[in-house]
Amino acid sequence: MPRQNCTRRHGRVASRLVLLALGLLPAFAGAQQRVLRINGDDVRKHADGVLALMSYSVVPDLTTSSLSITNASTGNPNLSMTQFAGGFTISQSSPLYLEGGIAASRYDPTFVASDGTETDAIPTKWNCLAGSLGVGWDFPIAPELKFRPIANFALGRVSSDAAIAANVFGNRHDRDLQFLDGGRLDAVGYGASAMLDYEHYRPDYEVDVELRLTAIHLESYGGTADLVKGSADSQTLNLWSRYRAPTGLTIFQRPFRYVLEFAHSEFFGDQRGALGFERLSSFGAGIEFDSSAYPIIITRTRFVLRYVVGDNVSGASLGIAVSF
Repeated sequence: MPRQNCTRRHGRVASRLVLLALGLLPAFAGAQQRVLRINGDDVRKHADGVLALMSYSVVPDLTTSSLSITNASTGNPNLSMTQFAGGFTISQSSPLYLEGGIAASRYDPTFVASDGTETDAIPTKWNCLAGSLGVGWDFPIAPELKFRPIANFALGRVSSDAAIAANVFGNRHDRDLQFLDGGRLDAVGYGASAMLDYEHYRPDYEVDVELRLTAIHLESYGGTADLVKGSADSQTLNLWSRYRAPTGLTIFQRPFRYVLEFAHSEFFGDQRGALGFERLSSFGAGIEFDSSAYPIIITRTRFVLRYVVGDNVSGASLGIAVSF
């Protein structure tokens, strides 16, 4: 009889443990299936912002052709931009103007995902590649002055790569997190520019001055843009000038020149303040080799050291340019 009572007691204890475990299952399941969410306004705000940054890349601008910003005091510390661009008029008899460029940039924003009780910091890498094309026509308004209207077009892609631990994506997450984890945002841009081009060439010196106003609209399409959409309207007013003169030396059977440059850009629309500044100025000095005496496609090569300054921004760069 004592053995039977003991067996019954053990049976009742085991049954209670099973019921307790069954009761705790939903809690364990909930703990394993955290639903992470990001404030959608934050992702859309950054999507608009990254398209505003792309607009810097699709407008030929000396002051932003090479830009790197690090601000460790914010949650979005890193930005780098590089641009290669050029333009030319076919000939005086056929004053068709063509320009184009390709640019790459990287933007590293940090987001915060939450399930309502706990939060996770999510560092991301947004890589942007953009190409631009401009088609214009030169209208002479004075012997050395031309008016040049230009139609501008651009295509770009932003790829998002979230540096998130595997256990974070093991949880359920919302659509904004889906975009951050390997999503992409394709963008198309269109706009127009108006330029005044002054060319004053003399045997002992040359002066070039360009005043340009560009307005461009960028918006997302296709890809995973149904998850996150973005758009940007930006305007840039740019003044660029260059002075070239012989040094008195001869290299490659042609005069060896020194070069002085100055450029200033004012940013409006979504560009204004997007990177913490509203204007940039660039001062440059360098040298130029003339290789037109030889049967090669490159006629001139320039090396220019530039110093860029703006609101809370300063830095130096070395630029290389060629003429054909």
